[in-house]
Amino acid sequence: MKAKTKKIIIGLLATVVGLPLAFALGVLGWISTVNRTNGAIISSGETRHYLLYVPSTYNRNRPTPLVISLHAASFWPALQMQVDRWNEEADKHGFLVVYPSATGVLRFWRTTGAGLELEGRFVCDLMAKLEASYNIDPARVYITGYSNGGSMALTLACRLPRKVGAIGTVAAGARSLPEKLDSAPVPLISFHGTADRAIPFGGGRSKISFGISFAAVRDWVDKWAQRNGCDGAPVETRITANISRLAYSTCSDHADVILYTISLGGHSWPGGKPLPEWYVGRTNNEIKASSLMWDFFVQHPRVPK
Repeated sequence: MKAKTKKIIIGLLATVVGLPLAFALGVLGWISTVNRTNGAIISSGETRHYLLYVPSTYNRNRPTPLVISLHAASFWPALQMQVDRWNEEADKHGFLVVYPSATGVLRFWRTTGAGLELEGRFVCDLMAKLEASYNIDPARVYITGYSNGGSMALTLACRLPRKVGAIGTVAAGARSLPEKLDSAPVPLISFHGTADRAIPFGGGRSKISFGISFAAVRDWVDKWAQRNGCDGAPVETRITANISRLAYSTCSDHADVILYTISLGGHSWPGGKPLPEWYVGRTNNEIKASSLMWDFFVQHPRVPK
C-alpha cells in the first residue's frame, strides 16, 4: 500500500471515525493483513484483484454456475465472503463464487460517469477470465451485492442484461433509475431493513452515506418490476413476525421481482455474519439471504435475448 494512501486512511480513521492515532494505525495494519485476494487481471490498464472460491465438488466436465459477489463500500473481498457466507451455499450446491475488489482508498464501486465504464469493463473481463479457466455455464451467471455493491449490481444489470441470469441485492440504494429502462428484463431478489440508517427504507438523504439522497425502496423495486414488464399488483406474504415478502410475477421472460422487507432490520445481511450493531444495526437471522437468493437464481437461468 502506498505511503500516501496509508496517510489518507489513517486520517479518515483518526478524524472522521474519531479513533486515537495508535488505534487507527492498528486498524490499518489489520486491514492490510486480512485484505487477501488470490487473483488479478489487467482491465482498462488497471490491475484489479479478486478472491475466487472453488468448491471441492467442482467438476470441469460439467458446466458450473458462477455467483459474483460485490462488497459494500470500504469493505474488501475477504470480509464480504465472511458476511454473506456464499461459500457455504457453494459447497452445498456446487457453484463458483468470486469476490471482486473495488478500487480507491475507500474501495467504492463507481456507479456513474466514466468510472461506471471502467467497472463494467472490469466485470466483463473477470467473467471472460473465469470462463477461460473454468467450465462456467454462461446461462447461470448471477450478480449479488451488498450496499454500494448492491447499487453496482443494479447498474450492471441494466448495462449487461444479456450476460446475467438474475441479480440479488441486500441494503442496496437506488439514487435514481432512468425514466426509460429499455434494457432486457433481469430477475431481481432484494432484501432491505426498515431501520437501515445508511440507506433509508423510505428514501431521502442519508447522513451516514455522505448526504446522498436515495429513492424509497418500494418505489425503485416497483419501477424495476415495471422495467421487467410485470403485470398486475404484487402479492405480499408474511414470512415471519418480522419479515414480509412482496412478489411481482407474470413478468416478461419470467423475470420475477421479489422484495423481502425486514422489520427493524439494519444495514446488514440477513442470516450472514453479524457486524457490530452500533455500526450497522440489527442483523436478522430468521432467514438466510444467500440461501433464498440461490433458490431464486436456480429458477432463473439467463433467457436468450
